[in-house]
Amino acid sequence: MQGPFRVTEHGTFTRPWAGAFEPGTGRLFVTERPGTLKLVDPATGTATTVSGTPQVDFGGQGGLGDIAFAPDYARSRAIYLSWAEAGENDTRGAVVGRGTLACSGSDCRIEGLKIIWRQAPKVTGRGHYSHRIVFSPDGTHMFVASGDRQKMDPAQDNANTLGTIVRLNLDGTPAAGNPIAANPEIWSYGHRNILGMAFDPQGRLWEVEHGPAGGDELNLVKPGLNYGWPVVSDGDHYDGKAIPDNDTRPDLAKPALGWTPVIAPGNMIIYGGDRFGAWKGQALISGLSSKALVRVTFDGEGAREAERYAFDKRLRAVVEGPDGALWVLEDGEGARLLRAGSGKLIQPPAKVKFIDSHPRRS
Repeated sequence: MQGPFRVTEHGTFTRPWAGAFEPGTGRLFVTERPGTLKLVDPATGTATTVSGTPQVDFGGQGGLGDIAFAPDYARSRAIYLSWAEAGENDTRGAVVGRGTLACSGSDCRIEGLKIIWRQAPKVTGRGHYSHRIVFSPDGTHMFVASGDRQKMDPAQDNANTLGTIVRLNLDGTPAAGNPIAANPEIWSYGHRNILGMAFDPQGRLWEVEHGPAGGDELNLVKPGLNYGWPVVSDGDHYDGKAIPDNDTRPDLAKPALGWTPVIAPGNMIIYGGDRFGAWKGQALISGLSSKALVRVTFDGEGAREAERYAFDKRLRAVVEGPDGALWVLEDGEGARLLRAGSGKLIQPPAKVKFIDSHPRRS
């Protein structure tokens, strides 16, 4: 493992997908794709299962996905989850639900969880859900990544929300002022499989998405723009069939940065802490096939890869902790949660105890 990190392990998880720190407490919540939400308390070295999670359609790339705390969480206690939901005739699609988090010590449950947004239409297959959640800097809107579900052409058809980023009110209804008259939810389209979204200090939205065989992309997201998939890509189809490059269509939005060979992004944050102060305002992308944290710097509307830090395993997610340390989730079965700090390190417990206070239903 390389990089300016002092790393400690904090337990293992089953196919984790996302993590988020509860505002004001320093407690980390981790989603596992089979349908479990875990609460990790680094201060005590315990991990417990949160009850009240939804029934998910687990398989392929689907299952329990993202987790986000409402901008007004201190008042509302509202929590958002995304997951894959089964439909009729062997179809499925991504959804976002909102509920409230109630805790007594480490015993937590989600109450009143209600689906507030559905990817449309539901289709066959279990790939490219995307379903990342991020809130606008002013806390008034929610942006949800909606993948192309491996169907490609719908990403160019605004009659649906596949291959788009949608901009919603916090209750899941379409936000006023969205740019696509044909669909009041859509903010941008022509996307493939977005797995990371984050706002920079200037309030601009960036996203990172998987290309096909080559052509992973980092995009500066602007309202109403078409990002080209599957019309153009700097990668090729998996069967070797060529796709016209981004440069061939100047009328379509070009990526700020691309990767061939791919990094296979797991998620992305834009760093805001002081522990790695020189990185403030830069992007950190967790890499799956690249098994690395990829650091990206911005120059206006351009971007470049500044450095890559190798890890031992595929990385599913990176989360910034309250003290500016980085918390890294590996991918797959037995995935470790790693704390990557620098400088003076307060040693946490060597291992996390798992307390199954709410056994998951069969």
